[in-house]
Amino acid sequence: MKKNLITIIGLLAVILSSCSGVRIATMRQSKMEQLELGMSKSQVVNILGSSYSIAQKEINNTDTIEVISYRNVPFDEEFYLFRFKDNKLEKWYREFQPIYREPRP
Repeated sequence: MKKNLITIIGLLAVILSSCSGVRIATMRQSKMEQLELGMSKSQVVNILGSSYSIAQKEINNTDTIEVISYRNVPFDEEFYLFRFKDNKLEKWYREFQPIYREPRP
């Protein structure tokens, strides 16, 4: 009886933990679908949250350019960059950070 209970608890833990990554990815996709070009930075942050980092800021002629970056948690190597020109979303794109591994002997 104890072996069956331990087996059931173990299976439940594996099943529940395997679904969490799918749910996070789906939540991110649903947020991304709400975005539209021309939105202000505050509208984008309102949808995606305030856990971004500033990747670039510059003044080019009379235009103010700002690029903010969001990591796609739990996939740390995947992130999204959002480019604002004069506080309006001009474009966004996804990039992958290269993973460097030591060569095996």
